[in-house]
Amino acid sequence: MPYFSKVLVANRGEIAVRVFRTLRELEIGTVAVYSEPDRDALHVAMADEAYLVGPGPAAESYLRGDRIIECALRAGAEAIHPGYGFLAENADFARAVGEAGLTWIGPPPEAIEAMGSKVAARRRMQASGVPIIPGTTEPVTSAAEVVAVAEEIGYPIAIKASAGGGGKGFRVAYGREEVERAFETASREGEAYFADPSVYVERYLDDPRHVEVQVLADDHGNVIHLGERDCTIQRRHQKLVEETPSPAVDPELRERIGRIAVEAARATGYRSAGTIEGLLAPDGSYYFLEMNTRVQVEHTVTEMVTGIDIVREQVRIAAGEALSLRQEDVVLRGHAFECRINAEDVTRGFLPTPGRITAYREPGGIGVRVDSGVRAGDEVSGLYDPLVAKLIVHDADRESARRRMLRALDELVIEGPTTLIGFHRALLTSPCFIAGETCRGVVESEELAQRAHELSQSSLAHLATTVAAASDGRPARRRDRVLSLELDGRRHELRLHLEEPPWIELARRHRERSRGIAGEATSVVASPMQGTVLAVTVSNGDRVEAGSLLCVVEAMKMENEIVAHRDGVVDGLSIAPGDQVASGQRLCRLVPDGAGDG
Repeated sequence: MPYFSKVLVANRGEIAVRVFRTLRELEIGTVAVYSEPDRDALHVAMADEAYLVGPGPAAESYLRGDRIIECALRAGAEAIHPGYGFLAENADFARAVGEAGLTWIGPPPEAIEAMGSKVAARRRMQASGVPIIPGTTEPVTSAAEVVAVAEEIGYPIAIKASAGGGGKGFRVAYGREEVERAFETASREGEAYFADPSVYVERYLDDPRHVEVQVLADDHGNVIHLGERDCTIQRRHQKLVEETPSPAVDPELRERIGRIAVEAARATGYRSAGTIEGLLAPDGSYYFLEMNTRVQVEHTVTEMVTGIDIVREQVRIAAGEALSLRQEDVVLRGHAFECRINAEDVTRGFLPTPGRITAYREPGGIGVRVDSGVRAGDEVSGLYDPLVAKLIVHDADRESARRRMLRALDELVIEGPTTLIGFHRALLTSPCFIAGETCRGVVESEELAQRAHELSQSSLAHLATTVAAASDGRPARRRDRVLSLELDGRRHELRLHLEEPPWIELARRHRERSRGIAGEATSVVASPMQGTVLAVTVSNGDRVEAGSLLCVVEAMKMENEIVAHRDGVVDGLSIAPGDQVASGQRLCRLVPDGAGDG
């Protein structure tokens, strides 16, 4: 008999697809929910049943817990799995699921509440003897209070939203002059993303590793860990590459941080799958950072090295079963990597690039796994997370796994939106990554972005079937075209180096200028992406310098700061917080003093 007859997954995209697969193996019926733009999404097609929960914005669909519970009852589902993101760590939703007579496939609401506030979690961990990063265990309410704390623990400091996560509500101040802006931004993000503006302060560790531990706990008193994951490779404090085991963790350290993670889970009365996140300092000190009370994006690498289906264990635990294994049964075999393939442009500061996928092909072969929720023809919406797919590989050791990942990246085809495929190819061939270092300063460097662009262009050239080939002798831009031919029964590849006409490059530059990317060549400041204005920090008539913050636009769950590209006076400001803006839309002008519209 299956644990449940039918389960609704309160999520979308690759995580919904991934949970459905485990449910199918357990012979459990699957129920999807979808927003209006997701009517034709892969997760909808894969489910046995699917129900509309509202329009595109998540606040009107995937965050409507009442509608989701209504759909579950209508479908006759017995349980709800929240995936990650959206309502996965919402204690009120978890409680409402239980009150509706449904089973919540996740931790108790009390555990979610206990760890949902990072400040409360720090207090609880400190009381339980779990090491925490020096800082406050109560919220701070003003920039002046932050300065006082910083003078006590020293700069740099991290100002973090108490309810934050996923890089949201996280700002670093390296000196007193940066505190006010960092405090305001972290508070604003906490309010915007988690409906909680409270923040706390902790010492910002210099070049630590982000090392987290996967835990499983049941209702029978069993708590185990499944080893660590190294998630150090990040941009804007959001993860890009994860691996296990960590290159910096030996068996003795693994046992120590595993013990810390188990103690932390016990301290909250935890049940289900969860992750204890921590920072490993260069001197070997390990500090509790936070607990994520859900399955995580990067759970896949742990599954690859342990052979344990973490979602299956979640379902068993929710059904009242004991864990299927003990701590001594957990064995880490080989090495695994996960690369997050986001719809982002590394050459433009990782700006989101929503759009239609015109071609899509996944790699295969031994030790290769792809978790994705898209197909060719699908739209990557600016309403949701920019994650398109997760590429995961496993092999006998780290170097073999690295080479396997490079092979898989070469086979992966996603055309339409710009993605991070080229970025990952560049990163995995960087000396710092090969050596297993933190790659500090490399991930967001111009050098790596340029290398990523070159690799992306070479891939496009290899796949291209047509290209304009006309030149009048003026300097031109070279592009490649690859043709195949057969001579004497042997197949050959012929690479043609074609010159792109100069007018194409001129047209491209003009198009970029019209989008406000060109900088000094125009007075217009335009939005580089479609999104929502979160904050406007200037008014008409304000004098600003190049680099000054003008506004903040949120796109695909990421905050993007729009700054002045030149000195000037703000004129023609046409936006306010809450406004929707299109890519290329004029926001304001920066004009010489006295040249405004009056």
